[in-house]
Amino acid sequence: MNTPSAVPSSPASVTPVAPVMAPLPGTGGGSPARRGGLGPVGLVLAGGVSVQFGGALAVTLMPRTGALGVVTLRLLVAAIVLMVICRPKVRGHSRADWLTVVLFGLTMAAMNGLFYQSVARIPLGPAVTLEVLGPLVLSVVASRRALNLLWAGLALGGVFLLGGGGFGSLDGAGVAFALSAGAMWAAYIVFSARTGRRFPQADGLALAMVVAAVAFLPLGIAESGTRLLDPTTAALGAAVAVLSSVLPYTLELLALRRLPASTFAILMSLEPAVAATAGFLVLHQALSATEALAIALVIAASMGAVRTQVGRGRAKDAG
Repeated sequence: MNTPSAVPSSPASVTPVAPVMAPLPGTGGGSPARRGGLGPVGLVLAGGVSVQFGGALAVTLMPRTGALGVVTLRLLVAAIVLMVICRPKVRGHSRADWLTVVLFGLTMAAMNGLFYQSVARIPLGPAVTLEVLGPLVLSVVASRRALNLLWAGLALGGVFLLGGGGFGSLDGAGVAFALSAGAMWAAYIVFSARTGRRFPQADGLALAMVVAAVAFLPLGIAESGTRLLDPTTAALGAAVAVLSSVLPYTLELLALRRLPASTFAILMSLEPAVAATAGFLVLHQALSATEALAIALVIAASMGAVRTQVGRGRAKDAG
């Protein structure tokens, strides 16, 4: 995951430019890099690989702690690392600032919790594919263009194939959790943009991560108890946090300084394919030809929505 660990809209605007995870609050949308473009593209791809393989590692950790325990470890470690790196100021913020960051943190906690409940029940590739529908719907609604109805229909066709015409091959609860995580992902994009306007750099993200960790801690303790203190479990949880949160956030932050947000969004649309690959290599979750086609349709819909949104923005600029 998104955030999942974990899936952008520019902090300058609430309207998402793509059906994928928002960049770190305060990073901006980046600027086109005419030279050396492979560098930031490589960073984004590395971040995507990191977060999906982190998700696969989290699945292997679930027998030790349960899904809620994995989320707790991930959020706690990520919060500690981000607070040490960012050292955000806690004074001088208004009540509206704190309300925004608290809502952002609660949304982040819900998104991660729901997604990990999903991957505990269905394969990683289909779970990420279903989760992507949340940001995709947000992008279609925000753009208000008839062409995006085509992309929405394409995505729905992919979901229909993925479910085998009725999701008989997938656990119903897992599907529901993945779709709910997608709704939280869409909310994450909105609150990420609002937080980015109120806090400098990644300060808002660090504070929101603390809120998420504190909010989720009782659930993790209730499910896992003292198992969270096992050294091996804690070490694996820290690895999940680094792979799914800290490392991808850092790589995306660096990439967005040199990469247009639209290009970033298109690259992030490949996440379902990366997730399917990670599921196959780490968890031995093979996909049927129909499932592979379904994931390809959702990826195509995501990319199409991105390009439509970018074309609309260029038309406004020309006007």
